Amino acid sequence: MKIHEYQSKEILRKFGVAVPMGKPAFSADEAVNVAEELGGRVWVVKAQIHAGGRGKGGGIKVARSLDQVYAYSNQILGMQLKTNQTSPEGQKVNRLLIEESIEIKKELYISFVVDRTLQRVMLIASSRGGVDIEEVALKTPDLIHRVTVDPTKGLQDEKSDDIAKKIGVPSTSLKQARSNLQALYKTFWETDASLVEINPLILSGDSKVIALDAKFSFDPNALFRHPEIVTYRDFDEEDPSEIEASKFDLAYISLDGNIGCLVNGAGLAMATMDAIKLFGGEPANFLDVGGGATTEKVTEAFKLMLKNQKLKAILVNIFGGIMRCDIIAEGVIAASRALHLRVPLIVRMKGTNEDCGKKMLSDSRLPIISVNTMEEAAQKVVSAAKGN
Repeated sequence: MKIHEYQSKEILRKFGVAVPMGKPAFSADEAVNVAEELGGRVWVVKAQIHAGGRGKGGGIKVARSLDQVYAYSNQILGMQLKTNQTSPEGQKVNRLLIEESIEIKKELYISFVVDRTLQRVMLIASSRGGVDIEEVALKTPDLIHRVTVDPTKGLQDEKSDDIAKKIGVPSTSLKQARSNLQALYKTFWETDASLVEINPLILSGDSKVIALDAKFSFDPNALFRHPEIVTYRDFDEEDPSEIEASKFDLAYISLDGNIGCLVNGAGLAMATMDAIKLFGGEPANFLDVGGGATTEKVTEAFKLMLKNQKLKAILVNIFGGIMRCDIIAEGVIAASRALHLRVPLIVRMKGTNEDCGKKMLSDSRLPIISVNTMEEAAQKVVSAAKGN
């Protein structure tokens, strides 16, 4: 789950991280009211969408009068903001963040992520903030610094100061940097985040250390512990099909292809999509029904796939462990009949109650193509999608 920048900064303030003064606005008039409340002579008008690169796309403006605050807010609200992290159609801007303007002396980069190999939280830092960190890692990898954090000790002063020095924080600002870095780690740990990225973390004109931008992602499996974070969810930023899928505990992601995939298990889902691409096809979705699929759940999964106007064929690929093949077969048959399925359907099932499931498919007299191997399944569904 992702949240907006202004929501991220609300969380950071609670944990003692220094951030600019600012508030969200949902209209140009409200933006002017916020600017007046903040005071000063210069304000930053920032589009709020779940994507980076907003400045390059025209979604961040510096206003030097209240009239400019109004004009820029009117210009940005409602626009389809296109960045390198949105779809080609862009993302509609429905809300803004109005912030005080801060003089920037130096831009730095800080993030906390989980290193699954080391099974530790990893602090990543660079003296090159304000740009795509992937570009820095590619062109100047020596400017990327990493340090792991022992969960029993937290981010200790020595490690914090060492990495701050490496990215160019002067000695006069080290105490502030340490305080912010340790507060960021605490934020990451206590909110069950999967990513906290501050790009840029700045040294201001008066040498203060401030998180000028903020991006959060949270582990969805831990959100039951954080109802206050769940309230930040913005459905306007999510694919309607993915929202619908979440109601039935389905892991669904829309893709650009024309072959629907219904699989149990994320690893098998990835392997299934790879097999489809290997034989020249393109998956229309990632869809994991998990280990507790029911007839209703499978039917809803089919409904989601069939909403895609580009869909040409469906592949059901099941490994029956916890999930029994006969239950999946029952769901496939029920969904095919209820939805009057009009696209080719290829089914491969292996594991628990495999023979029973295959017999159910055969006895249904529905036009279902049953196969035994993943290779055969991928070949058949790609051929069917091409009309062969």
